[in-house]
Amino acid sequence: MKTYSVPVTFSFSGVFLIRASSLTEAKELIDLHCGLVLGGDIHSTLDDESVEWDFPRHPNKKIGHRSVS
Repeated sequence: MKTYSVPVTFSFSGVFLIRASSLTEAKELIDLHCGLVLGGDIHSTLDDESVEWDFPRHPNKKIGHRSVS
């Protein structure tokens, strides 16, 4: 039996709907207050009236080149 190291990338693409006075402020709010943790949820520290999101439940999966050890 061999051991294979196979790089895999999981990516989620979606949108955050942010109430802000400008696009710059919206991007800053997302950077500071919105995130995702593996095994957790998409989350935000902003109040529910200021932010919504639309992301798929399942990520895109990309499998890279294999190496043998």
